[in-house]
Amino acid sequence: MVACFNDQKSGEMLRDIRTNYGKFELSEDGINKNPFKQLQSWLDEAISGNETEPTAMVLSTIDGNGMPDSRVVLLKELNNRGLMFFTNYNSKKGRQIGDNPHVAVNIFWPELERQVRIKGTVEMIGEKESDAYYKSRPIDSQLGAWASPQSEVIESREVLDQNYRLYQEYFKNREIEKPPHWGGFLIRPSYFEFWQGRSNRLHDRFVFSLSDDQWIIHRLAP
Repeated sequence: MVACFNDQKSGEMLRDIRTNYGKFELSEDGINKNPFKQLQSWLDEAISGNETEPTAMVLSTIDGNGMPDSRVVLLKELNNRGLMFFTNYNSKKGRQIGDNPHVAVNIFWPELERQVRIKGTVEMIGEKESDAYYKSRPIDSQLGAWASPQSEVIESREVLDQNYRLYQEYFKNREIEKPPHWGGFLIRPSYFEFWQGRSNRLHDRFVFSLSDDQWIIHRLAP
């Protein structure tokens, strides 16, 4: 027999959950005409505010069957080239990016009632740049990059703990080198959407679309 979830009370409670946004607004005069600078401004406010993970972003890729696949990664650099994050190139997302470089990103800052959606293409960064960031990481994180065969099936937690101890011993008296399968990706956006929560669900939404190296800005209805 297949169990069927049908809790009417729970469903009613979910439908009753809502927030009436109203802390800030986003106007044609207030938005920066450079989407990278607008994103940096919002990111700075999220970092200085009460956001628990201000650099967290949902990265969506496409698998070999054309199905979307999403997970949270951390933004590690933002510049006029794009958004940078680091991972295991052999991971599921790394393999999917290798097959299809088109990605989408969603950043949500609930305390600021803001959301940013980004679409673009992604590419690997250079080894020197990846190596420089890897060396800046805490030693435990450096060892973790060696210990985890990311996205592979493992028998138990003990596999990870044992791998960690092995690499901890191996690198005990030597410099921890960056694994060849680990490094950075750069997302080059062609689309930004900035969403600011407003009252009565009449939110502010602005879209930046890249056309002939120029950013075209439009306001969208919520």
